[in-house]
Amino acid sequence: MILIGQYDSPFVRRTAIALRLYGLTFEHRPWSTFGDGDKIAAYNPLRRVPTLVLDDGEALIESSAILDYLDELVGPQKAMMPAKGPERRQHLRICALATGLGDKAVSLIYERVLRKEQLKLWVERCEAQIGGVLDVLEKERAAVNTPWWFGERIAHADIAVACVLRFTGEAHPALLGERYPALKAHAAACEALPPFQEIVQPLAPPSG
Repeated sequence: MILIGQYDSPFVRRTAIALRLYGLTFEHRPWSTFGDGDKIAAYNPLRRVPTLVLDDGEALIESSAILDYLDELVGPQKAMMPAKGPERRQHLRICALATGLGDKAVSLIYERVLRKEQLKLWVERCEAQIGGVLDVLEKERAAVNTPWWFGERIAHADIAVACVLRFTGEAHPALLGERYPALKAHAAACEALPPFQEIVQPLAPPSG
């Protein structure tokens, strides 16, 4: 398998960490959506990352779809997501909140870096959405007494939240500040694990 995308993307990073935790080998091609768009387009016409190219040439796009495939590949006993029912929906909800937060953090970077004159209304909307999600996640994580969000085993939700928190903290440190102690403790527990320490890349601003 080939994983395309740089690890400063929280979506690429969460995918790579899951691959490592599952013990699945992969080749990493750290292509940029800006500088290497034409290379990515050969596998994904959206020119987005992550893209996972399977051994038979099939290309999977979007982190959630890729992780769903990996869960199927390793089987239900090892999968970091329940197969069905209310428990699965709870996991998916936290993943959706985390990845949605990540999307808004990325949008805010593009607004600030690529526009000469920022659209104030859009910036304020993104910041409100980011703050709202952080407030909800902080409250819910603080109410959990288990090592991980849904029990004794790390799950995709844990990985997604940690990767997005790192990205948001690097991209928009003022939006995190000294708040969200439960989330920061959660992220620290994740970042202490070997796959998180191995698969990491400081955020670099997009360039033409």
